[in-house]
Amino acid sequence: MSRIGKKPIPVPGGVTVAVDGQVVSAKGPKGALDFVVNDLCTVALEDDHILVNPVNNSKPARSMWGMSRTRIANMLEGVANEYSKTLELVGVGYRAQMKGAALSLALGYSHDIDYPAPEGVKIATPKPTEVIVSGIDKQKVGQTAAEIRAFRPPEPYKGKGVKYADEYIFRKEGKKK
Repeated sequence: MSRIGKKPIPVPGGVTVAVDGQVVSAKGPKGALDFVVNDLCTVALEDDHILVNPVNNSKPARSMWGMSRTRIANMLEGVANEYSKTLELVGVGYRAQMKGAALSLALGYSHDIDYPAPEGVKIATPKPTEVIVSGIDKQKVGQTAAEIRAFRPPEPYKGKGVKYADEYIFRKEGKKK
């Protein structure tokens, strides 16, 4: 039994939710999102809670149960409050700046990397060594931050690269004579 799937999803204040068959729609102060629930799960809206249940007790139905509940909960949280990820650029000459709707990164390569912001995701650079990715869809925000980090992942010797603000880089000791 899914411990996460059993929990009812509370609807935050200021968010309106509509359940139409397998489609869950949420509209809040930050925007609107839709999620199509797998056919192996049922969704019901009761008072100010959403309940997700498996259709039967099969393994695929039970595996979709907790995932569907979490995706709906993330959707409701996103339309009420935006998600954001902060990236830091560590290294001499590493910098980021916005050029229109694209993020321009100087990461020690012979050329600058231009990364266009995906639909529904906002990218900001308050400092030249800091990038803030925000939006209402948790999956898109995380994927965008991961793609930016992948241009130059942090290395373990000096810690240079693009890292998450809350990430700890395990340092290694260099060669000894």
